[in-house]
Amino acid sequence: MSVGGDARLGQLAWENLTVSAETKVLDRCCGSGQTKPFMVQYSQDVTGLDASPLSLQGARKNVPSANYYLEAFAESMPFPDCQFDTSTQQRCDARSATGAIATIFQEVYRAVKSGGLFILVDFHRHTNPVFLPGLAVFLWLFETETELGSLLAEVGWRSYNSEEAQQPKIYAGGSIQVIQVQKSVDSCQLTVDSCH
Repeated sequence: MSVGGDARLGQLAWENLTVSAETKVLDRCCGSGQTKPFMVQYSQDVTGLDASPLSLQGARKNVPSANYYLEAFAESMPFPDCQFDTSTQQRCDARSATGAIATIFQEVYRAVKSGGLFILVDFHRHTNPVFLPGLAVFLWLFETETELGSLLAEVGWRSYNSEEAQQPKIYAGGSIQVIQVQKSVDSCQLTVDSCH
């Protein structure tokens, strides 16, 4: 199921996207910062969020160039509305109930600016039977059974590249999915006048 390690996994999320030094990035559920080295090469404004103090300690050590790390739960992030240009998430919590995942997606929607992006990389039901024997238990434990695309659409996210047929992008024999969605351009103006 190799895609080239954590560095390549991080790069898959950013394919065909433009990121500048000023892009405000929220790395939600950042863990110990495995994919963050790629992000800080392009943006000087990366914030890591995770509920685990131990993971955040590792992230600070592994990627000290990220500007901020915060301990908090994804269901209730302590950020104002429309603060980030982009939010990323590597690996959904497959054991979360569908309602909890929808709540997290709504919270990310709230924190991202109008026209901003949410990039999700997650395990997916594999489509290649060759991978089944060696990965069956691993994927049973960690793959997300919930149809993430429909949950994202219910919250208000729409396909970033307007090519619905390409969402999600599937890698590693169908075991990894990359979803890039965008918040509608005027959504923050409807709820918060100070957003742009």
